[in-house]
Amino acid sequence: MSSLLAVLIDGVMHAAWLFTIAVGLTLIYGVMKILNMAHGSFYAFGAYCCATALGQYFAAGLPPMGAFLAIFMSALIGGILLGLIVERGILRLFGGRDPIVMLLVTYALFLVLEDAIKLIWGVDPYIVGEPLGLLGVVKIGTLVYPGYNFLVVVVAVLVCVVLTSFLQQTAYGKILRAVIHDPEVSSTLGINVTRWSLVAFITGSVLAALGGALTAPTISVVPGMAVEVVVMMFAVVVIGGLGSIPGTIIGALVVGLVRSAAVHFWPEVELFSIYAVMALVLVVKPKGLFAGMELRKI
Repeated sequence: MSSLLAVLIDGVMHAAWLFTIAVGLTLIYGVMKILNMAHGSFYAFGAYCCATALGQYFAAGLPPMGAFLAIFMSALIGGILLGLIVERGILRLFGGRDPIVMLLVTYALFLVLEDAIKLIWGVDPYIVGEPLGLLGVVKIGTLVYPGYNFLVVVVAVLVCVVLTSFLQQTAYGKILRAVIHDPEVSSTLGINVTRWSLVAFITGSVLAALGGALTAPTISVVPGMAVEVVVMMFAVVVIGGLGSIPGTIIGALVVGLVRSAAVHFWPEVELFSIYAVMALVLVVKPKGLFAGMELRKI
């Protein structure tokens, strides 16, 4: 029972982290129909920005609890800055191109950003573990977890609630949904599709950076960390269905729980287990579990 409880808790924690990153990719694809291969680099950029901010924060001797504000502000500023540069400076130049072309462009961007991170921060690891101990530990039976891990779950829930509420219950959210479903008709109705595409891309960038910023205190921030998350991030959106937020939730839970079970009971197949589940889902539902209907032009 203790092992099963550990699988469940670890799986939910991992799913929360994955959802925070992958929902940004889902939002970008839903609005712009771009499968952004560089999304993992936004995650890594957020982690580096957070590591830098925390290093400066603690070096200045400021109140320790304020470090959490530094985490969120570094993700917000870093995500907005990088998202604005990429969307305005690069992706806008390829607007309207074939999806395969955009896939290749974002893959090239991923390679460029990986080297840019090395140029800015170097190749030495950054370790900023101070926030990890600020929230103490949580005991569940015989299991002990850092309280910080539950903060990640709370943030993921808040992101889900805020994003869903915005899309479903606000006027601006309904405009964005109209752009997602049919950008051409939205444009004829006077909606500035270009502006909303920029908003969606920056929001997705901030969410990816937030995932990286929340991860930074728990790991060594090193070059190549984006590669590690790309596989799981794409597994989440493929399983759930591209462009579907409910699908991203389910996909994150599936990947999180499967990976947790593999780590606990059969570590040798940890990565393979994710591929296996993804393949199984695609055999049954080729477009994912919650893929929306696609419009056809006649």
